[in-house]
Amino acid sequence: MVAFVRRFGPAVLGLTSAFVLIPGTAAHAVEPMINMKILLVSDGTPSTEAIANAMDSEGVPYQKVDLTSPGRPIITPGFLADTVGASDRAKFQGVILPNANPFTDQAEMTALVNFEKKFGIRQLSAYVYAYPDVGLNYPEYAGTLDGMTATVVPGGPFPYLAGQVPFEDESPVVGESYGYLATPLPDDPAGGRSFQPLLTAPVPNSATQGVLAGVYTHDGRSEMVVTAAFNQNQKQFQMISHGIISWLTKGVHFGYDRNYFAVHVDDVLGDDTKWDPVNNCTPASDCPPGVPETGIRMTPADVTAAVQWQNTSGFTLDFYYNGGGSALYAAEHGGADPLLTSLKANKARFRWSNHTYTHPFLGCAQDYSVLPWRCATNAQGQIVWTSRATIEDEINRNKQFATQHGLPVDTTELVTGEHSGLFLQPRQPVDNPNLAPALNSTGVKWIGSDASRDPAQRPVGGAFTVPRYPMNIFYNVATVADEVDEYNWIYNSRADGGSGICEDNPATTTCIPPLDPATGWTQHIAPIEVRNALRHVLSGLPWPHYAHQSNLTGDHLLYQVLTGLFSQYGTLFSANTPIVNLRTSAIGAEIRRMRLWQQNMNQVTGYIQNGVVYVAAPDNLDVPLTAPTGTRVPNLLNLGSSPFGSAYAGELSAYQRNALLMPIKLLLP
Repeated sequence: MVAFVRRFGPAVLGLTSAFVLIPGTAAHAVEPMINMKILLVSDGTPSTEAIANAMDSEGVPYQKVDLTSPGRPIITPGFLADTVGASDRAKFQGVILPNANPFTDQAEMTALVNFEKKFGIRQLSAYVYAYPDVGLNYPEYAGTLDGMTATVVPGGPFPYLAGQVPFEDESPVVGESYGYLATPLPDDPAGGRSFQPLLTAPVPNSATQGVLAGVYTHDGRSEMVVTAAFNQNQKQFQMISHGIISWLTKGVHFGYDRNYFAVHVDDVLGDDTKWDPVNNCTPASDCPPGVPETGIRMTPADVTAAVQWQNTSGFTLDFYYNGGGSALYAAEHGGADPLLTSLKANKARFRWSNHTYTHPFLGCAQDYSVLPWRCATNAQGQIVWTSRATIEDEINRNKQFATQHGLPVDTTELVTGEHSGLFLQPRQPVDNPNLAPALNSTGVKWIGSDASRDPAQRPVGGAFTVPRYPMNIFYNVATVADEVDEYNWIYNSRADGGSGICEDNPATTTCIPPLDPATGWTQHIAPIEVRNALRHVLSGLPWPHYAHQSNLTGDHLLYQVLTGLFSQYGTLFSANTPIVNLRTSAIGAEIRRMRLWQQNMNQVTGYIQNGVVYVAAPDNLDVPLTAPTGTRVPNLLNLGSSPFGSAYAGELSAYQRNALLMPIKLLLP
């Protein structure tokens, strides 16, 4: 398709626009303009808040109208649409309501109905009771959906799902999901009414399939109705949320969706002090003086196992290494380190990153005269900090170790021991002031932080943090026996023989009955770790997880969790939606790009008209876009076109930016 483009007007805030003439048409648009923004009408209930969270995660712009707010905008024809030149314009490309009709003033619903009919705008009714007004018979079942498995109807908006959507059932005593199962009303072609089920589940004690989600076509409108209540943290909602957004927008919208997962293995080449099950403590950390210390360290056989596991799983681990651990081992064992030899022979199999040379604490000097420790102060009452020179030396010596042994390290990446140097509330409330200058001088651009206490990406000097999810496989264990023993100590009450930590901190830790040493790992701990990791994968955040080299030896605990995760994921998602496994620098850049989009999306406008997507955006801003298969990008001066984006989840998506003063434009199939 040939198009003639004319720039008009000076750029405002760095924005560019385009006026397009398509041969064979009049100068004015023959179809309406559809703005690329969602209207979210919310009453604060979990279902509408869940879809808002999903749009936030993907980067889909929306305007929220809060029905509980006295000063909210009123839904009128002028609020919904206007004209631009000779073209009618819909201000929204989709409408989300908490139910089929949430308004007390029916003039608002009338305005929405007329708007949807005129512009072909789709509506999501986020949680409805099954009854004829939404295209369904009255419920054959109303109640908890916990533990049920729904089925995806082929041909709907979920081409990325393998076919089954299990509903969580985490508590035997608390209902987690509630909904209605009903059958569709008979189609009425003459009356223009039909119902297309999208997600169904068997009615208990019956062979009937009841609808959980479907599209009701009526009155010249398309309405997706959902009869199950959701919240944003439930796996079943995370699985279907992207399909809901794609259906609502007819597959064309701002936003970018991927399922990310990466695993950092800390302390490689070092060792980790073993948990003492007799004294219920870790020597040299919180044990009484005199308790002997035993180290846990990978062996060459563990390297072979790691390579074999990666070959089988198709997944690459990130090894965060401490070169000083190898030097110390060699000094204590006649000058040789078989583990280093084995890792060097397989160095290309893993991704390598700097974890400092000897893994020291790089924050304040720690005063252990009190428990928990506090930051030591000098005679003037000032905090004593680890020096910049010490931090630089730890980073540089580890880089030199990698060069000496040919490890393919990315020198822009760093994780300090225990994430030290970064703030640690409440004991060290600010970053070590010497950390940022040391990162700048050593070329570090991405520094790992603990997502449980430092979750938002932030600058540290010229570097940015990369939040990492901690896995609840303890750093000081290599066997099932020690993992269960320490788990019981932390999560059991004093009456059950535990530490009582769960009693003292009920807001953050829940007490559980003692786990059986023989089954506690396979039946409780590992399934919880798999469940939590899967939730993170489905959250849309690319944050990596971290474990320790101790978990790759002994009983190989980490592999058991990861294998369980990949097995579950493979049963839930189609091959067109693989897990995306990035290294730290790419993850950091992705988080940064997401954040810049969220901060600047209000400066971006986009609309769809005559099968073309037009976007006006500030120069140098990466704009996330999703579109159907077959979408193309016009080349310079619109002479020819090239394929758009990369395929994922049955769609195409990419980040685009203005090029050579040309605005962003997509040609839809």
